[in-house]
Amino acid sequence: MAAINERVGAALDGMRLDRAVALVADVSRAVAARLLRDGKVRLDDALVASGARRLTLGESLTVDFEAPAKARPTPEPDVVFDVVFEDSDVIVVNKPPELVVHPGAGHDRDTLVNGLLSRYPGISTVGDLERPGIVHRLDRGTSGLLVVARSDLAYQSLVEQMRSRRVERVYACLVWGHLDAPSGTIDAPVGRSRRNPLRMTVTDRGRPARTHYEVERRFDRPAATSLLACRLETGRTHQIRVHLKAIGHPVVGDGTYGAGTAGAVGAGASLTCPRPFLHAKSLAFCHPSSGETVRAAAPLPDDLSAVLASLN
Repeated sequence: MAAINERVGAALDGMRLDRAVALVADVSRAVAARLLRDGKVRLDDALVASGARRLTLGESLTVDFEAPAKARPTPEPDVVFDVVFEDSDVIVVNKPPELVVHPGAGHDRDTLVNGLLSRYPGISTVGDLERPGIVHRLDRGTSGLLVVARSDLAYQSLVEQMRSRRVERVYACLVWGHLDAPSGTIDAPVGRSRRNPLRMTVTDRGRPARTHYEVERRFDRPAATSLLACRLETGRTHQIRVHLKAIGHPVVGDGTYGAGTAGAVGAGASLTCPRPFLHAKSLAFCHPSSGETVRAAAPLPDDLSAVLASLN
């Protein structure tokens, strides 16, 4: 039996114990309740059985729990994706929207990784065995370019390039409203929301995050919007969406971070988007073997092109 130890930080402060146990152990609320009943949960080394107990900042939460071994992803030839570059070390994929990158909670099949394993079985031992070859991710609703490692050398090199911010990633993004400056940098730490740990927010408790943007076009009809090119310096979860919401210009079509924001209210009736208007349009990195710069580009997919064509 292994133990999961978690110091209660700002994200867990005030949360119900049963919900916190489910979150840190990555189990359902029913399993969390059973762990509480079975005496497997302690706060500051004292057994606690009540799931309604609220956590307090600084407490030590311990869950005696042996997580089940996760099954390795299996090859699935029916997963559809485009490859824009490949050699013996790397693959650059143009991910379609709604395709999840790797298996996780609620998505154990039909992911990009399952498709990659079918087309490139050799990646099964590269990097993390539960998400082989993956060195960075795109949100489910985000389309565009993603680099995948095909060898151990490539994996180590790309992970280091990501860590040292040497991979260039540029996104096409449509936002509500007109920005005051034609270009700028959003420098604000991003971390988990205190009210909802499943969402991210700008917070001084978060990790450093920088997004550079440039306004490419402005539109007035049927709603005031701006097309941006956003370049990531860091790669925090939901970074672009969170940063643009923080400056009052959320991504068009973003129901998670855009709802209820001034500018988006009322405009949605005249302009709709099937998903967050976010597309990883260009990618550049140093090739792990040759040292040469690899550059790739992907045009806007049809659904986002149709939205753009409706603007004037």
